[in-house]
Amino acid sequence: MRTRLTAAILIVMAATGLWAQQNKVQDPAESKELNDQAYVRLLRTDLKAKKDAIVKEEMQLNDQQAAAFWPIYHSYDTEQAKLVDEKLAIVNDYAQHFLTMGNEKADQLAQRVMALDDQRMALRKKYYELMKKALPTVLVVRFFQVENQIQLLLDLQIASNLPIIEQTE
Repeated sequence: MRTRLTAAILIVMAATGLWAQQNKVQDPAESKELNDQAYVRLLRTDLKAKKDAIVKEEMQLNDQQAAAFWPIYHSYDTEQAKLVDEKLAIVNDYAQHFLTMGNEKADQLAQRVMALDDQRMALRKKYYELMKKALPTVLVVRFFQVENQIQLLLDLQIASNLPIIEQTE
């Protein structure tokens, strides 16, 4: 029940930008402004506090488990923030070029996105192993289930605010 409620809350948060893909943006400056606004809203909200609260609620850790978990989690979150910065850089690059996108630039952006996905997975694997040393595996898997749900919803919110790439003539 908690998971469904948490997911519903996050879906509502993510759904706020779902209409953006329906609009074709003709002006690159307007596109950049729309993307910047979406990211500013996303990054300046109290998302971190909401995420921490969701993780705390879903993990249901006792005092000993919490003492082991939270320092590892905060380290994970710090490293993950660097990946978020890279994602923001990729999106900004996309926003600057999506109306004039050629094959070379599209490939460059795709390669960057795939490299970022690899880095995200490597980070998860690293922290999965670290957490398994400090906590029961069931709790570690629970954390990564919750983390995965949150990341999917955040990715959806970001993606829904990006205009769809069009082929240049």
